[in-house]
Amino acid sequence: MLRALRNLYRLARIAWTLARHDALVLFQMAGVTPGVLALARRIARPQAALGAEGRAGQRLALAFEELGPSFIKLGQILSTRSDLIGDEIAADLATLRDSLPPFPAAESRAIIADELGEPVEQLYQSFDDTPVAAASIAQVHFAITSDGREVAVKVLRPGVAEAFARDLDLFYWLGEVIEQWRPALRRLRPLDVAEALAQSVALEMDLRYEAAAASELAENFRDDPGFLVPDVDWRRTGKRVLTIARIAGIAMDRREELVAAGHDIDQILTRAANAFFLQVFRDGFFHADLHPGNMFVAASGALVVIDFGIMGRLDRKTRDYLAEMLIGFLMRDYRRVAEVHFRAGYVPATKSIDAFTQACRSIGEPILGKPLQEISIARLLGQLFKVTEQFDMEVQPQLLLLQKTMLVAEGVGRKLNPNVNLWEMARPLIEDWMLRKQAPDQRLRAFMDDARDNLERLPRLLADTERAAQAILEGGIKLSPETIRTLRGEDGGRVSWPLVIAVIALALAVIALAW
Repeated sequence: MLRALRNLYRLARIAWTLARHDALVLFQMAGVTPGVLALARRIARPQAALGAEGRAGQRLALAFEELGPSFIKLGQILSTRSDLIGDEIAADLATLRDSLPPFPAAESRAIIADELGEPVEQLYQSFDDTPVAAASIAQVHFAITSDGREVAVKVLRPGVAEAFARDLDLFYWLGEVIEQWRPALRRLRPLDVAEALAQSVALEMDLRYEAAAASELAENFRDDPGFLVPDVDWRRTGKRVLTIARIAGIAMDRREELVAAGHDIDQILTRAANAFFLQVFRDGFFHADLHPGNMFVAASGALVVIDFGIMGRLDRKTRDYLAEMLIGFLMRDYRRVAEVHFRAGYVPATKSIDAFTQACRSIGEPILGKPLQEISIARLLGQLFKVTEQFDMEVQPQLLLLQKTMLVAEGVGRKLNPNVNLWEMARPLIEDWMLRKQAPDQRLRAFMDDARDNLERLPRLLADTERAAQAILEGGIKLSPETIRTLRGEDGGRVSWPLVIAVIALALAVIALAW
């Protein structure tokens, strides 16, 4: 009861802020009565905040910025879910940059000393008290270590963990209420959104995770001088403090400065496309926050990235699916695209492959029919994820994160050269990767990976078998009507003979053991 009252009070304050910005679009999506929304607007309108104009997504972004760190992060999470909130609102929320007023340098120094067990003066021969960046979770100071290296020191904001914990409880509570009382809105998966936010925050609250991500990305590109990741100073890194090498370079979106410095724009774009391809397809580990403030071009022409708080991962099977699907779209082979989805199990076998092929064509033709430089693979993926819901395909969160990252990368690429398409640049690499993947050694590696996965699942399979055996000995197993229909092939698909045989074999094995 106390939890409900606390969250209701917090929700009322949030609703007031949203109403002041005329940003009640989320309440509209949640099915709140239009009359209630109109009343809220009438009450709040005299207090209308400056800037409460423009598109609904822009107003919502302004309101989230006012509501603070948790809502900025919520907005960033929602910006990856165009399947839930639509392309326009998602694009507007993607512009959220969690810039906040800095906290006093004395607090930074105290946190560093407490976390690392030494005073700042012993760790750094100089420490700039004026932060160069201040965000919702941390702020950054430049410093020089006691051994003379220039570094950037990221310090967790005081009290931020407690603030996030309070708002996360609210988000979970709201999700539970919606799931229980508004079944029609379960498709929005509110608890999944809350869980995604909680996981993201948990990782960002411990700067050692960010340090580990930077270290892993650097290791993946250790032999590539064209893509650089700052070194982590592990001695001066802890849960609330991260120290990395200070980088020098020109922000990726400053075309005039890059040209003036003698850089080849097309070469920069080629390196960016290749680096992103390698992260996604070769490594399955990619930087998922590639806005211009996190990408720089060094004097050598190498790309340098910073801020590793948001990273994405793709397993081997997802990478295989993604590569073959993208090639299918680029070749306008829509049957191949459809077959990839069915083969991967993303679309149920009971659905019509012909209908899905037609749906893929309806997505691809309007986008791929444009001039090369206007083709957006990110928007193509976004449209695909929307259409696939009609075929009972549940969108994978990691692919949504990838789609958002692609959208940002494409935007930066077009700003540098509107006549170049990043994905056409990367296409030869994707095709070559797919060919090499069919080589005997790669097929053997894939077989071994599958075998390892199956071995990891074996204990759970044995436990399930033991429970099934016990059920038979105690009175038999009751199959649900849906299972029986599936076994018989009455759901519109073929009889599942492997499943039938497996059930019969299990029953015979248990009977034999019982005797």
